[in-house]
Amino acid sequence: MNSEKGSFRPKDVNLSRKLYEIFQRLYEFWGPQNWWPAETKFEMVVGAILTQNTSWSSVEKAISNLKKANILSIEGILQTPDEILAQLIRPTGYYNQKAKRLKDFCSFLKNEFNFDLQKLFSLEIPELREKLLSQKGIGYETADSIILYGAEKPIFVVDAYTKRLFFRLGLIESEKIEYNQLQSIIMENLEPQTSLFNEFHALIVKHCKEICKNKKPECKKCCLHKMCEAGTFK
Repeated sequence: MNSEKGSFRPKDVNLSRKLYEIFQRLYEFWGPQNWWPAETKFEMVVGAILTQNTSWSSVEKAISNLKKANILSIEGILQTPDEILAQLIRPTGYYNQKAKRLKDFCSFLKNEFNFDLQKLFSLEIPELREKLLSQKGIGYETADSIILYGAEKPIFVVDAYTKRLFFRLGLIESEKIEYNQLQSIIMENLEPQTSLFNEFHALIVKHCKEICKNKKPECKKCCLHKMCEAGTFK
């Protein structure tokens, strides 16, 4: 992927080595995360849209509501009145807005892909990403999550956890680094493997939720403490 500010440095052998070491340490510490937790590809997409600005536990409640109402499908969501759909996904917050986004996305699948999510997923990454980003309410992180976990194509998902961890490890100069710039740096220094990108991102999320927290990180428990420039425990 290209940086938003243009090209960046070519593959850095030292950075590549560090990234693989980080992955290995996290994997040995936490084990496989088995992401994305969903029974179907469509459920995964719905979860990616609903998880914006909320906790995963809230998303699980909303997904459960949709299943109980038997509308967790493209047709089901399109046929459900707006106010009922909004109430079913109420646990995720911004429920009126998210209900509209779900309906808009389902209309997009209906009109452009004849209700066939797999047709969308069959597109090459650049076109698939462009299609997803053209949908209101779907930004880089959501689009890339859908590409990685739904379409199962190799693209690295960047989020606040990624920026926090890599900043504390001294790999980037600021947590304000642009999304595409950090994504490009990572992808230039890792093999383009869906399974690797899937597991690495999931492990970063797990580690930052449990140990490398925004406030009061538990550095003594951290499997990366020897690599960390920001850690309080050496």
